[in-house]
Amino acid sequence: MFKLTSLNLNGIRSATTKGLEAWLVKTQPDCICVQEVKAQALDVQGRFEELAGLKGHFHFAQKKGYSGVGVYTRQEPSSVVVGYGSPAFDFEGRYVELRFDTLSRKRSIISCYFPSGSSGDERQLAKFRFLEEMYRHLEKIKSEREFILCGDINIAHQEIDLTNWKGNKKNSGFLPEERHWMTTLLNEGGLVDVFRHLHPTATDTAYTWWSNRGQAYAKNVGWRLDYHLATPALAAGARLASVYKDEKFSDHAPLTIDYDWTL
Repeated sequence: MFKLTSLNLNGIRSATTKGLEAWLVKTQPDCICVQEVKAQALDVQGRFEELAGLKGHFHFAQKKGYSGVGVYTRQEPSSVVVGYGSPAFDFEGRYVELRFDTLSRKRSIISCYFPSGSSGDERQLAKFRFLEEMYRHLEKIKSEREFILCGDINIAHQEIDLTNWKGNKKNSGFLPEERHWMTTLLNEGGLVDVFRHLHPTATDTAYTWWSNRGQAYAKNVGWRLDYHLATPALAAGARLASVYKDEKFSDHAPLTIDYDWTL
């Protein structure tokens, strides 16, 4: 089995002080995709280049304390792609792709952090532009290789993906345009929402993010914002999915899926 985890850290320094590395030692994932590293290269050097025996590869944001993604892996990739070629968004540190290529197959693990539009109309419009760009990018790489994109997508796709869906119809993360984008990506784009493939009706056990307001975590008033989006051939190997909530490393919870294949 290949164990792959995704987690929005809300700051790598914060998450590691809350026991993340000890959990990784215990659970032994083969790979973990992280988002919102909120650090620069100098912050990582000598401290977070490796976690629990996994080597990290990163895309840092230019702005200090903002965004940033990474992939920690046991196996050395054949190449690393930092950014997806976007003049508008690559400086924000939102995409890193590890390629594991052989003569007979091409596979990628991607960590991606989609923008949030919750701060206002300007950022929501930027989010829509990002979605357009990312759709085209994923279409392109799907034509060239198999991949799994892990990340904080900042979209709850269906009504069962958040507690208060009726009250959030006009809020970023559950807007009709965002949900339509996800539906199109899965239907016309041919990708698989792997967690939903394994758990098509799960509700409160599927949530991966909780607001810091109003005891949302304690009451499990949550959203499913974190995904594994895979090409069908890799998704077909998915066997077990789980959201870990026994410890709290961040305002997000780790989403782990075991796949019946090896890099």
